[in-house]
Amino acid sequence: MKAIITVVGKDKAGIVAGVATKIAELGLNIDDITQTILDEFFTMMAVVSSEDKKDFTHLRAELEAFGESLNVKINIQSSAIFDAMHNL
Repeated sequence: MKAIITVVGKDKAGIVAGVATKIAELGLNIDDITQTILDEFFTMMAVVSSEDKKDFTHLRAELEAFGESLNVKINIQSSAIFDAMHNL
């Protein structure tokens, strides 16, 4: 399983550490990651994977709830969506 996680919100200390910890707790590996600050907003995109099949409904709910605790918006999408868009 491979997925894309995005994080957007007001910049503050601890976002990367918190999100990386949550990703690990969910049994996902970070394959690639990029982050930047745009004006006062934090943005991050990570490619994550797992040897095991994961329930996207559960992952999405866990990440959205965790994002609320950090005051950021976290989204996860299957990489298959991006692959399909580029194969049209």
